[in-house]
Amino acid sequence: MNLLEQIEEKRKEIFTDSYPMSIGELANLYRDGDLEINPAFQRFFRWSDAQKVRLIESILLGIPLPSIFVAQRDDGVWDLVDGLQRISTILNFMGELKNAEKEVVKPLRLTKTDYLPLLDGVVWTEGDGELESSLKRLFKREKIEIKIIKKESDTSTKFELFQRLNTGGSQLSDQEVRNCLLIMLNEDFYKILVDLSKDINFNDSINITERLYEERYEMELVLRLLALANSEAEELRSIPDVSEFLTNKVKDFADSDIDWKKEKDVLSKSFEIINQTLGEDAFKRKDGNRFKGGFQLTIYEVIAAGSYLYIKDGRDVTALPDLLVEVVGKLGDDPVFRQYSGSGSKANYRWPKFVPLSKQLFLA
Repeated sequence: MNLLEQIEEKRKEIFTDSYPMSIGELANLYRDGDLEINPAFQRFFRWSDAQKVRLIESILLGIPLPSIFVAQRDDGVWDLVDGLQRISTILNFMGELKNAEKEVVKPLRLTKTDYLPLLDGVVWTEGDGELESSLKRLFKREKIEIKIIKKESDTSTKFELFQRLNTGGSQLSDQEVRNCLLIMLNEDFYKILVDLSKDINFNDSINITERLYEERYEMELVLRLLALANSEAEELRSIPDVSEFLTNKVKDFADSDIDWKKEKDVLSKSFEIINQTLGEDAFKRKDGNRFKGGFQLTIYEVIAAGSYLYIKDGRDVTALPDLLVEVVGKLGDDPVFRQYSGSGSKANYRWPKFVPLSKQLFLA
């Protein structure tokens, strides 16, 4: 097969259509349930008010908007794939946007801009500052190009397209993109991953910053642990890119028959013991008899994976606290850990060494 044939074969997996649609028509589709923004996506809608106002201003000025992408489901409903910020802002301004509880979100009130200072205090409807009828009609008649990924398209192709659309100019973190992808593939597994990341002992022991929580780093830490604990050495040795590896693991987990209740129990018990034994110092660097600095990812990868594998292997949980204290005390002097945990050490470089190290320290 030559390159042209390969391209033509892959193009056949993507069925698309496109046409312009007015904002008024899009709002009607959303109101009638024919256009859906998955409620779980709402947490990723975090434009500032200034960004929202600039978008509304652009529409009123007749500035063309980029296309949005929707995926057609088997029931004919469109799932919004790309354009979440734009469509949510438009619906929010028009008083149509609903949250996960199906309640209307407080409508957006505009502020003045350099081009249109008289936008200050303008709202779509109700009360002072209501946008006049002629401008509402102008707004609703503005068109947006809709790119439709038809239901005949391969599921993995939709997955790949979403990833490509949302890793360029997007402000989403890698894990937030994975979460969106997971919602599209297997929302039940997404909820399981969310539940795992909310474990109290897990959160107490990782002790990360609010900014990292906003980027859903705690969910990436759970995913990293599951990936490390459920990967063979050969698989870890052939990782081209860690972010891509974790994304592929999401796909594998979403389509697997793993007993997630059992996995959740193992994780919960692991972090219960870790937290009770080491508390918020669990994944910090130990210097003599003191713990220093903040959360250390490399320490987490060895200690969390080792504890997880220990319990999953059916070992005596009453012996784990003493083992944890012993491992933490000597980890900083371990030659393998020192060599592969230094500054600039990439995960695809250290993971093939860290998993055997975890097993050696906790299962030998």
